Amino acid sequence: MAKLYKSGEDYLETILILHLRENFVRAVDIAHEMDVSKPSVSRAMGILRDGGFILIGDDGNITLTETGSEVAERIYERHLVLTQWLVDLGVSPKIAAEDACKLEHDISAESFTCLKAHLRKEHPNIHLD
Repeated sequence: MAKLYKSGEDYLETILILHLRENFVRAVDIAHEMDVSKPSVSRAMGILRDGGFILIGDDGNITLTETGSEVAERIYERHLVLTQWLVDLGVSPKIAAEDACKLEHDISAESFTCLKAHLRKEHPNIHLD
């Protein structure tokens, strides 16, 4: 399995989000969502496909493999939880989402688990999984 960098995680997360929203994902959709060039997406998709994270159908539909889905879901969960935490601290939702994007890649599993446990105590009705 290829080493995955922050940008690769961002692409996988974006594919997951687009699949949740639209169920059919093309390279052009990813480029639009991430505000990057089509050639950048094409290069990234090649790397992710070769790494076993995505499949690209003959119709251009991009889907996550089991491994890709695991990574994407982990990153997306971190994004949602970190955004909520920052909003709870008083950060505006827009800035919270931007900062969560930066933090989601670097926070340790231990710190993230403790943060989720803390949020669950503070907000027992919030859904964090």
